[in-house]
Parts: sequence; C-alpha cells; structure tokens
Amino acid sequence: MKTLHKTCAIIALVASSTAFAAVDFETLDVDGDGAISKSEASVSSPLMSQFKELDTDGNGELSKEEFAKA
Repeated sequence: MKTLHKTCAIIALVASSTAFAAVDFETLDVDGDGAISKSEASVSSPLMSQFKELDTDGNGELSKEEFAKA
C-alpha cells in the first residue's frame, strides 16, 4: 500500500510538471533500488520516449548516470 501511495504522489507530481527534468532521479526511483525501471519511468511520457536511447547498457533500467544524460 505504501508503494501505491508513493506512485500516486509521483504521478501527480509529474502530471503537474511541465518537464520531467524537474523530477529528480530519487523521486522516480520509487522502490529505492538505485535504478529507474520502465514501470517507474512510465509516469513520464517524455522519459519513456527516450528510455531506450538512455538505457545504454540495455539492461531495461536507467542508472543515475544514464538518467543524467536526459
């Protein structure tokens, strides 16, 4: 349930933001594992549109370094 509340908060934050760059890595990394999964990135259309290009190691997640290139 805690994750659901965090996810809803992030969706509201991203929806109210004009650019995903205003949302930091830690906010998008809902589970705190040090990476942004496709599921976590799905709250941001601009990020999802760049996900494949940003995921330079092809592991299906964005590291902090990969996210910083956005």
